[in-house]
Amino acid sequence: MLQIKRAYLAPNEMDGYRVLVDRIWPRGKSKEVEKIDCWLKDIAPSTELRQWFNHEPKKYAQFKIDYLAELQNEPQKTALEELKKLVSQHPTVTLVYGAKNEEKNNAQVLYELLTK
Repeated sequence: MLQIKRAYLAPNEMDGYRVLVDRIWPRGKSKEVEKIDCWLKDIAPSTELRQWFNHEPKKYAQFKIDYLAELQNEPQKTALEELKKLVSQHPTVTLVYGAKNEEKNNAQVLYELLTK
């Protein structure tokens, strides 16, 4: 099972294997408390794409197109393969992200890609 969860929600046993899919550690969160099993920095959108998107909902459609394109190239491509392997190795994997918008973020793009 694959699921997504905001980093600002408390981790719990139902999360299974927790993978942080952001390039930057969530602001104000302790690495000890967050219980991240794997931090895949390279699967995150490039700094340029992240800064352009700026979590503006009206830009999400183009962000999704551009992010999916980035996932076809290095280093995101290798990180995506690693994530697919983790999903196959664990009964439950939770993609952890820091964005405020729970519907329009990079974790949602990954979730949709991996659950097609």
